Parts: sequence; C-alpha cells; structure tokens
Amino acid sequence: MNAECQERLGATAISGNSCRFLVWAPRAKTVEVSLDSPKPRRVRMEAVGCGYFRAVVEGVRAGTLYRYRLDHDKERPDPASRYQPRGVHGPSQVTDNHFGWTDSSWKGLPLEKYVLYELHVGTFSTEGTFDAILPRLPALRDLGITAIELMPVAQFPGNRNWGYDGVFPYAVQASYGGPAALKNLVNECHSHSMAVVVDVVYNHLGPEGNYLADFGPYFTNLYKTPWGDAINYDQLQSDHVRRYFIENALEWVTDYHFDALRLDAVHAIRDSSARSFLEQLSRAVHDRAKEFNRSVCLMAESHENDARLVTPSELGGAGYDAVWNDDFHHSLHVILTGEQCGYYEDFHSVEDLVKCCRDGFLYSGQYAKFWRTRRGNSSQHIPAERFVIYAQNHDQVGNRAEGNRLTQIVSFEKLKIAAGAVLLSANIPLLFMGEEYGELSPFQYFVSHGDPQLIEAIRHGRREEFRQFSWPGEIPDPQSEETFVRSKLNWSLQASGQHQILRRFYQKLLRLRRDVPALAKLDKHSLRVTSSERILLMERWHGSSHALIPFHFSDTPAEFTLPLREGRWEKVLDSADWQTGGIGQLGTTVLGERQFSLRPWSFCVLVGGQA
Repeated sequence: MNAECQERLGATAISGNSCRFLVWAPRAKTVEVSLDSPKPRRVRMEAVGCGYFRAVVEGVRAGTLYRYRLDHDKERPDPASRYQPRGVHGPSQVTDNHFGWTDSSWKGLPLEKYVLYELHVGTFSTEGTFDAILPRLPALRDLGITAIELMPVAQFPGNRNWGYDGVFPYAVQASYGGPAALKNLVNECHSHSMAVVVDVVYNHLGPEGNYLADFGPYFTNLYKTPWGDAINYDQLQSDHVRRYFIENALEWVTDYHFDALRLDAVHAIRDSSARSFLEQLSRAVHDRAKEFNRSVCLMAESHENDARLVTPSELGGAGYDAVWNDDFHHSLHVILTGEQCGYYEDFHSVEDLVKCCRDGFLYSGQYAKFWRTRRGNSSQHIPAERFVIYAQNHDQVGNRAEGNRLTQIVSFEKLKIAAGAVLLSANIPLLFMGEEYGELSPFQYFVSHGDPQLIEAIRHGRREEFRQFSWPGEIPDPQSEETFVRSKLNWSLQASGQHQILRRFYQKLLRLRRDVPALAKLDKHSLRVTSSERILLMERWHGSSHALIPFHFSDTPAEFTLPLREGRWEKVLDSADWQTGGIGQLGTTVLGERQFSLRPWSFCVLVGGQA
C-alpha cells in the first residue's frame, strides 16, 4: 500500500488553508470531491492504489461542507465523515481537530477501579446533549462512580435513537453537540478523576443512510446477522474494511481521549480468519495505549460465553480486558422476579448465582434450552475483574415490552439486595442511569427514521421479538416522539422518600467497596461463595481484612449460623434497616455470636476477623 493510502481517512485540515481528502472506493473508477463553499466546485481525486483516492484541495477550511461524487453520478457523504450537521443524508463537514485539552496528567484507570455508569445522552437530561451531562458529574463522583459509559454517539438517522442504528462510525451525533462538545465532556470527566467509555458498533451499520456499499465491499452476503448482511472482515478486500474500523477505534482513543471502548455484540462479527479482526483491533488499541502511556481498556458484549475473548493474546485469546456477563444478570433477575420466559428459562436458583459470583459464566458447556445447544466454555481461570456485571442495563430494561425498570417490577427490599449483589461482588459493577435512586421513567426503544416502510418494519420486528415473552401491556411505538420523551430521567425524584434513601444506600455500598480492603481487592483466590437454600454467603478477604456478606433471597425470615472466625466483627450495614425514617439507626454492632437472624430479602455486611 502506498504511503498516501496510509494517511488518515476522510477530510484532514492541514497547514495553511487546505485540506487532504482520502477515501477507499474500489467500486468507483473516478471520484471527485464536491465542495459547497466558498462556491460550489468539484475537484478530481487521484487514484493512489488499492482502491484509494486522494486529493489535497486549497481554499478549504474547517466548516466546509462536501460530498464525494462517484463515477460522475452518485454524490455521497464521506464514509469517514467526522461531522454530519444536516443528518445522515446531508453533506459531510470538515472539522478542526484542535482542542484545548487539560488532561495531560490523566493516565486512565486500572481495570479493577472501574465502577461503570451507563447512560444514554438523549434521555439523560431534558436537553439531551453532552453539555447537559456536565452538571451531574460531581454528584456521580460523590456517589462513587469512577467511569461513565456512553451508549453509541456515532451519527444516526434523526434526533432520537439508542445509537445502534449509527451509519457514520467516525461522526459524532450532531443533535448531541458534535465533536467539540464530546471532547469537552471527556476532558471534564478527567478533571473529576472519572474515566469515560464509549460504546462502539462494529457488527453492523443501521439501515437508513448507510452508503458504504456504494464505495466498496464493506459487507458480505456469506454471513447474515439480525441486521442483514455481515460486515466483510474475512473475504476479498477485507483488509481495507478492517482498516476502516480499527482506525475508527484508534481515533476514539487518540483524538477523543476515551479510556475504554465497549464493543457491541461481538458474537455477531462473523470472521473465519486465522487472525481475527477482534484480535487485530485489540492489539492495535493496546499498542496505542502503550505509545501514549495510558491505560485503555476494551470491554466486549457477547452472548457466547467464550472465555477466549478475555484470555491474553499470548495465551491464544483475543486479549480483551473485560466482557459483559449476562449470566449474572439473568440469574439474579430470575431470583428477584420469578420470570422464566424467553432466555430466562435457563436460569433457576440461588445456586446459579453462586456459580456466576465464583466463576463468571454460569453456562460453561452445558445444554441451554433457549439456545437449543450447548453454550459457553469454562471461565474459572479468568480473573474476577474481567467480568462486567449488572442488575440493569440498556438492553435488559429497554428490550422489555414496556421498557420497565426493576423499580416497577420488584419491591424496595429487592432493589436493595440487587444493589448489594452487584456492588459487593468481586467483579466490575455497572449501573444503568437512574438505577441508583429508583428512576420510575421507563427506558423504551425509540427511533426517528424517515422511511415509512422501514418504520413499519421496525414496529413489526418489535412485536415479533416479544412473542417468546409473556410480558403484559402494549409495545410503545418506537417512532413516536412520546416514547422518547417518556424515557427521559426525572432527576427530582432523588430528593425525597425512598428514592433519596436508595441513592444514599448505593453511596454507602460504593464507599464500603472502596474503603474495605477485602471488598476493594478483586480476586477469585480470596473469594468464597456458598449457598444454603435461599441464602447466599459471600466471603471475601485481603490481608487481615475480612468480610462476610449473607444474602437472604426469601419472603420469610431465617436463622443462619455464620462461620465467624476468631476476632472482632462489626456489622457495618444491614439492608433491612434502610427504610424511611430509619437510615443508619442500626449503627455499628460488635458481634460475638454465630447465630444470626436474616429478614426477608435482606443482606448484611460484616467486617473484621482474620483471614
């Protein structure tokens, strides 16, 4: 590949009043840059090999609108556009990459320090912008959050979408505020000692505004995904497709200073190569992190329960830092709700949750009824901090028929025990926005497409998706703006009543996680998890610090004998005591007895003793 081909894809403002354009378009014989200003003109691009076209154009500044004209016919936005101010069908805009970063001393967080807070920019605030997140950062930091995770911010059709219908991976959503506002958010998070994660989608592009196929073989019909033809990661000319997505990942890390990438549904990335795209991306991102002396993590979502994803590359794995563990969520959810429909049919008891806490995956090669096949492999050897766990996330809330949160499904006591199970684990915890105070607004699926046939297809698809579940109620119209508005957070709730209590409870749990050495150390080798009927006992230790946490998942009280070692033990938290008017009334209790009473759907944290 020529040196010119290795330059940055897309439009790059260079010295003086000029701009370099580089595009991969092997399906075109000729490519021109169509510029809108200062007066409309077209500039022919030079073919520089391997299907790439390049041009350096004078008189082009940041803010200039442009398209590529293919074979004197189709005019299309830039596949590597950094900004689409007029939406997915409009022209691309040349951007100024300069930003006044003030985070030079920030080197990122080690993986074990992550406490993730997943949020959707559009529904996090009334304004639905990056700037509107800024006033909430001090409160999130005070809560104990160490990293915010943004659902996808790449340009999608219209002004409301979960983000997984993005069609310009390099362009920051215009309605959120664009590139400069995103950089400012990351910079401000770093000033609050908080990491920032961005959700990226490399398994498909959305259906509206997806013009990549006009440029080259970005897709292959050899494999099918739930969204159509798969991205071409292993067929003819796939090296250039890989380059497109890997360069995008590096840009989030380099130009936007993100601390981690969360890769959506990597099980839908079909790739039979000897060296897979996922491995190649992992190596590239981690090499870039070393180059900048920063900690950058890669977190993947996969339903395959394949431990090789988070096995180091030198041991034959893909080298990812962490993986979302749906098995933990499903096990906990079934205990709390009793639901057994859909994929919940494969989860049954407290013993399932024990294995998730202890090993990681529940399904490690057993037959799963829902999947109608054996699922997963052993994760016993995978370190605890490589699993991201949660009681709620955008999928598990938003992909319910009415998008209802746990707040609408279970009691206050169950909300607290769910929080304890997640936040006192030896894994990486993730909270979904509003969870910490028991948000009542649903999080529903919403879009704002322009094609009537596509809109109806989405409506039909949502109805079909929920046939396997027995959830009551009507499925909200994804296209309706009311569905979007209904999903916005109501921050005023946390100021009073049980919402205020719940937020303080989350804060207390996160302080214990941070300040008690036995809870701060994420290590399977200093963890013991057992169960007896509906009681799960978690024991954790580090040095002389020891913690015992009995969880009681039952409607009736229970007497339980605690395996207390010699020494002084203090009960530092009892979830049943956190009620209206009763916060902290228990105080610190010195325990000398082993017999212990557990109230329904409650847990306690005892600290002390010798490991």
